[in-house]
Parts: sequence; structure tokens; C-alpha cells
Amino acid sequence: MSHLPESRYPTVTELVSSARALGAQRPDLCTLRQVGASRAGRPLHLLSVGRARDAVLVVAGAHANEPTGGATVLALAERVLHERALRADISWHFLLCADPDGASLHVTPAPRSLFDYHLGFYRPAGPEQPEWSPAVLPPDRLPPETRALTGVIDELRPFLQATLHGTDLGGSWVQLTKDVPGLAEPFAKSAAELNIPVETGASDAAGWPASGPGVHVMPALGAGAAYPSMPDDARHSTWHHVHRYGGLTAVVEVPMWASDLVDDPARHPAPAEAMRRLAVRLRRDASDVERVLVQARPRLEGVDDPLLRAATWTLELVPGLAADWVDMVPADDTRAYIGSVDAFARRLPLRAAAMLLRVLTAAGDPGAPTLRRLVATWSTSFEQRFRSRWVPLAAQVRHQADTVVAAALHAREAGA
Repeated sequence: MSHLPESRYPTVTELVSSARALGAQRPDLCTLRQVGASRAGRPLHLLSVGRARDAVLVVAGAHANEPTGGATVLALAERVLHERALRADISWHFLLCADPDGASLHVTPAPRSLFDYHLGFYRPAGPEQPEWSPAVLPPDRLPPETRALTGVIDELRPFLQATLHGTDLGGSWVQLTKDVPGLAEPFAKSAAELNIPVETGASDAAGWPASGPGVHVMPALGAGAAYPSMPDDARHSTWHHVHRYGGLTAVVEVPMWASDLVDDPARHPAPAEAMRRLAVRLRRDASDVERVLVQARPRLEGVDDPLLRAATWTLELVPGLAADWVDMVPADDTRAYIGSVDAFARRLPLRAAAMLLRVLTAAGDPGAPTLRRLVATWSTSFEQRFRSRWVPLAAQVRHQADTVVAAALHAREAGA
């Protein structure tokens, strides 16, 4: 189940250094500039390649725990530099890392297993995530990373924003804020060539119409949310900010570890019953973490730590989400969808436990060993349930880059 990657994910410092080197090769085509700063004062850099009026914006690092995008923007920038046809009519702009503060806290650049990955895990609370904060915060409270991102969108007015995401274990899928006719075929072809499964029932896109296997189109603003209790709504995120200029967003997800169980189109024999069982397990696992947190709270008085905020926020999602699963008619009755929900149910308590473990370990708290056992047990169970296999980093990057290029070319053709 475990595997040592052939190379590691680049740090933000390495991304900026590599982008600067690319710019030095072709200063006539490349510009690297700062477009904002994080809450902690870290710079946000934008690498632009080409001079054409029609723009594509590619965003990496929106979620600190999804590291593939940084390597992908470098690969894409090099490709655009070397393939004149790609920049003949399109300028390409790469936000190297949308959340450098988060990236500084997620510390597993070369994970050997899911356990190793989670020992350094960090994913901010929703209000602190650059793309998601507009869905949960009023405009006057948005973090500076969000304001920098929307400022770049306002300046470039891209016909396509491609935001690079990833999953720890599963398959690849695409979420679109508007349909891109013709994208499903090159997406599926790339995944097949690289032995990456297509996640046909991704819980992130529950109930969304599909324009092809694994290619999901976001419902209109008036449509109901798949999980009513969830505090954020993708339709209010920065993904929709490009719509005011006639553009669209493509969210390209790739897995670090793949599971060949995520594309099973067969009908599940009892989907509603399975959802109820998953809700019970979700509550049980979350309560195991909550119990450790309650016991440690008096010893953590005065601690204001982003890891603690994120762990607490994650646990707060559980009661409503579990209730959603008990009451709802499943949006999809396939084994692929139920499997995706199963993975979702495993992730939330595991992530909360992992981040709380880091807080308690740093504080020398006696609750840390209990959490370490939970993180180890749940990570192993997750790997075994989904028969995980490592996706070579080169394959992760190539698939993500190929999908972005296909989305850009098809979106431009559709808008021409």
C-alpha cells in the first residue's frame, strides 16, 4: 500500500525560483510579478506567458493539502513556452500558490503512505480558504488571498479559469461552472493512457449533470445544494467570479493514490441503507476525536492555532452532514457514488484527528498517543478498503496539464 514517490512536490519557494528562471529564458514572453500578499505577509506571485488578449488563468495551491498543482503550473508554463501554437491566440497566467500560508503548514512534500501524508496534514477552516471564503463570509471580511485572486480575475477577464485540485485517494474528475463541449473525450483519453481511474460518482459533484464520465457541470444558482447542511456553496466561490466577464471555471482533480473502485457504474443494491450506515460511522469516528479534544481543551486554553481552528471546524461539519445522509434520497445510486461518500466519511474524522494530533504533539499533551493510533488505524483502513496504488507524480502532472490545455482549447472554440 505504501510507496516512495519518485520525486517530491515543489515548495512555494522552489515554484517561485523556477518561474523566475523560466522568465529569464524568455523575458520577451514572460512576466513574474507579485499580485498580493497573504495574511502573514507572504507574496502571491503571478507568472504570465504570452501577450495575446484572450486569457487563461491557472490557479495552484488553493488547498494546501492538494500539492500537485504547483508542479503542474511549472509544466504548463514550460509547455506554453515551447509550443508556439498554444500562445498564438491565448495568453497564459499562472497563480503559483493561492495560499502560501497554508502551504507552509502542510508538511508532507513526499508522502510514502496515507499515514505519512496525514502526519503533516493541514487544510484550513472554510473561512480561511481563498476560493471558498466568499461562500461563507461577507465581502468586507474576505481574506487578502481571496481579494488578490479576484483582483487578478478582474484584471485579466479570462475566458477560462482552471483551478488545480487533487484528492488523497480516489480518481480524477472535472467540475465545470459551464459546460465545455468536447472536453470529456480528451479527459477520458488522458486518464486511460496514464492508468488513472475516472471518478464517475464524485461526492463533491453530487447531483450535478454530467457531460461525460467524470465531467460534471455545476447546477444553476437556484438549484438546491446536494448536502443542505454544508456551510459553503461552490456557486458562491471565486469559481463563479469569472462569469461576470463571460468566462467559466474548470476544476481539475487528480489523485495522489488511485483506487480502481471509484468508476463502478453498477447500481448499489441498497444505496439509502448504505448512506445511513456511513452516517453512523461518521458520527462514531468524529466522536472519538471530539472526546480527545474535549479532554484537552482546558490544557489548550489561550491557544490560537490554525491547525486547531481547522480541526474544530471540520468536526463541526459532521452532525449536519450525517443528518443529511440519513434523510436524503441518494443523488446517485451507483456503487461509484456510494464509494465516494464512503471516502468522504473517512476523510473528515481522519483529517480532524491528524490536525489535532499535530497541535497536541507540539504541546506535549497526553492525548497525542490516542490520536496517533486513530490516524494510523484509519489511514491503513482507508488504503485497504480502496486498494490504493500510488500515481507517479509525472502522471499526476501530465494528466492535470493535458486536461487544462484541452479545456482551454475547447472553451475557446465554443466561445469563438
